[in-house]
Amino acid sequence: MLSRTETVPGSGDENRLDDVGVQLTRDPAGTKNMLLLIQLRWIAVAGQIATIVFVEFALGIGLPLLPMAVVIAALIALNLGSLAWLRTGRDVSDAALLGALLFDVAALTAQLYFSGGATNPFTFLYLLQVTLAAVLLDRLATGAVVAATCLSFAALTFDYRPLAVPEGFGDLFKLHIIGMLVCFALVAILLFAFVTRITRNLRERDARLAALKQHAVEEDHIVRMGLLASGAAHELGTPLASLSVILGDWPRVPAIASNPELLQEVAEMQAAVKRCKSILTGVLLSAGEARGEAPRVTTVNTFVNELVEEWRAARSPSSLEFTNAFGADLPIVSDSTLKQVVFNVLDNAYDSSPAWVGVTVERDGDTLVMRVSDRGPGFQPQMLAQFGKPYQSSKGKPGGGLGLFLVVNVVRKLGGSVSAANRPLGGASVTLKLPLAALALGARSHGN
Repeated sequence: MLSRTETVPGSGDENRLDDVGVQLTRDPAGTKNMLLLIQLRWIAVAGQIATIVFVEFALGIGLPLLPMAVVIAALIALNLGSLAWLRTGRDVSDAALLGALLFDVAALTAQLYFSGGATNPFTFLYLLQVTLAAVLLDRLATGAVVAATCLSFAALTFDYRPLAVPEGFGDLFKLHIIGMLVCFALVAILLFAFVTRITRNLRERDARLAALKQHAVEEDHIVRMGLLASGAAHELGTPLASLSVILGDWPRVPAIASNPELLQEVAEMQAAVKRCKSILTGVLLSAGEARGEAPRVTTVNTFVNELVEEWRAARSPSSLEFTNAFGADLPIVSDSTLKQVVFNVLDNAYDSSPAWVGVTVERDGDTLVMRVSDRGPGFQPQMLAQFGKPYQSSKGKPGGGLGLFLVVNVVRKLGGSVSAANRPLGGASVTLKLPLAALALGARSHGN
């Protein structure tokens, strides 16, 4: 089968663009967290500009505007550089997040140095940096941020530029308390907004990792099943060949040749043996051991038409409603494994609804869509919730439920998807979606 790079279904993060146009990688938690730091830095820039303007012009307290403007310009340059770097699609490491937080600590320290040092009530903004580090980084990196903030605060108690407060300004202590209130409210709001979003990003990352682990377990399960199936196919090949020879001789036996009912039963047994040999051929082809049938160049319409007719001849359903609405034909490579996958879905539909099975084939852009429907009892809610998981079956057979599990994984290997639903008027439908690029001759030439 064709091997393709997998993504986690339903995650919604594959090569997706963020609101600011940054492409998220396959593990976007770091990128999202860096974007949150960038947003926080924009808020810091706007807040610093507003505070400087208010203190300088409304309160009449002189500030060193040039060096403080340089710090703001450095923050803006860091944000622009970070956005340009993120657009390259590179992963964001913990070291990058640590560097960004340490730069923010340095910028805050510089602004506090020029505006009263430790006497400035906005020194409590250091707690915001510490909290973000504790949520985003490991223990060692968080310790580095804690050490940087403590050393910076300590340095500001000894060395800073005092505020040039005009004479007769008023009650400075009251102004300090008001500043502490504003700082507290600002830190509380920012922590609520950003820590909530960061925690959500981390939960999404954990869910993604759990899904990847589950897929790895399923892949390992498939490998083990493939080895067992390949071994069983080798062992069954000889007795099936013997049965085929014996059944071929029986019609020449006078007692059987003179009995039409026995001849009919022999013909049915020959058809069953032929179907078993065809299934074994598909198993061995999937394992890379061809028994004689090789992949061949065909077209989409020819492939699906022959597939449906072959299944109709093998199972003889009471009513098979087949609609081929694919449209303009395209060349593909006929794949025995894909045929067995569709047969599996058709067999499940026939087992649930022997009186009627519906098959619809259509094209949706660059995707082949095949929908198999039945008029049976439909899927139970727990079956739909666990669709495609191994040993999820409503038939009550030991070891059952592997058919759809294999269907989902084979189609996923081709870059497609499988979904199931209950029909409004009764019965169920299973929809297979396959990218046409995965079935094309050029793509298959590189497959396994």
